[in-house]
Amino acid sequence: MANTRPLDDSDHARISAAVTAAELHSSGEIVTILADRSDGYTDVALAWAAATGLVALMALAIAPDFYMGLYDHLLGGWGHEWTPRTIFALAALVAGLKFAGMMVLQMWQPLRMLLVLPAIRTRRVHAAAIRAFRIGAERRTAGRTGVLIYLSMRERRAEIVADAAIATRVAPEVWGEAMAAMLAEVSEGRVADGMIAAVDRVGAILAPHFPRSDQDINELPDRLIEV
Repeated sequence: MANTRPLDDSDHARISAAVTAAELHSSGEIVTILADRSDGYTDVALAWAAATGLVALMALAIAPDFYMGLYDHLLGGWGHEWTPRTIFALAALVAGLKFAGMMVLQMWQPLRMLLVLPAIRTRRVHAAAIRAFRIGAERRTAGRTGVLIYLSMRERRAEIVADAAIATRVAPEVWGEAMAAMLAEVSEGRVADGMIAAVDRVGAILAPHFPRSDQDINELPDRLIEV
């Protein structure tokens, strides 16, 4: 994705206006959420740090003279007898330092995200979108017509989740066009335009299935939610 600028008040206003316009033709209620990231991936960071420590132990087993010589050098060049205790202490020291070093390196978020497998990113974003949908849209409209558009920036993933009534009439793959339109804009750094494109297409999909009635009221906020 291209570099993106933070959304300002005008961007928020444009997205809210797009949601309002889309809902003029449908009883569907569209909720938009923009997340910086969907997970901290601490477990992934720990796994990489543990793997680094294990590799360090394997390196020590393959080339013990190098590490022993380095240890002696740190002690000022004084040689000493290597006992099982000192060997195990050296192994623990090397593994611990490698583990800690890898954890420190992964405090830099671009590296942490780079080390997260794409499949893991996809699952975590999907799970976060489902949680957000259950909190902010599911069963919160009289006709079960809520739709969540969820964009997670660091993972470069998006999800569209629909409430029960919509899911019975609109197949999940139908949202693909809206997703593609959004990600095409976001990949060029135009986040607000991407959200607006998705809102427009979601509204167009909902209108034939759930036309707006005269008694329809706005049940969910039109504003963009940033988390």
